[in-house]
Amino acid sequence: MQIVTLGREIHGGKDAEEGEPASNKSFFNTVGLLRLMRIALTGTPGTGKSSVGDILRNRGWDAVEVSAIAREAGLLKEVDQRRGSYEIDIDELQEAVDSRYHRKEIVLVGHLAHLVSNDLCIVLRCRPKLLRSRLAERGWPEAKVDENVEAEALDAILVEAMEQDGAVFEIDTSDMDSSAVAEVVQDIVAGKTEKYRPGHIDWSSEVLDWY
Repeated sequence: MQIVTLGREIHGGKDAEEGEPASNKSFFNTVGLLRLMRIALTGTPGTGKSSVGDILRNRGWDAVEVSAIAREAGLLKEVDQRRGSYEIDIDELQEAVDSRYHRKEIVLVGHLAHLVSNDLCIVLRCRPKLLRSRLAERGWPEAKVDENVEAEALDAILVEAMEQDGAVFEIDTSDMDSSAVAEVVQDIVAGKTEKYRPGHIDWSSEVLDWY
């Protein structure tokens, strides 16, 4: 049993089952994918996941916030007081996702999305200095900001994602708006992946400035 934490700022995220998009033709069909596909859109808090997820949803993707699934399944119980986050059992989260989206094309959005089984994982990245500014603007405690910035600097989510079974790619969102990031996500799903393979993003020079 693996327990991880999920931030207490819960995004609503609209389920695909709550209402069909204006177009009945999903993006997956438009790029000619012949099988059902589960995509994880993940990254450290503050890298732009929810904003990109909103854009994808407006374009007809079935993009669902992991936090919304966890809330609906009643998994938000214990709170990690130090982090100010909910503790989540990944096995229970996996079961909740599978029971709701077993045979659906789905994009899972959230910083735990990569821990749920997926075919394709896209990790959003952000320069640590910029990320610190974004998280501080949320009013987060300094210790929580530090923890997330350090996780980004150390490629923590990328490493976790690569330990799973699906294909993994990463996008530096630092100088991109959400629409541009959504376009890159679309390119990756369509097979244009060469520029986004793991390892091309390196924050080491910025980390050295900390010391």
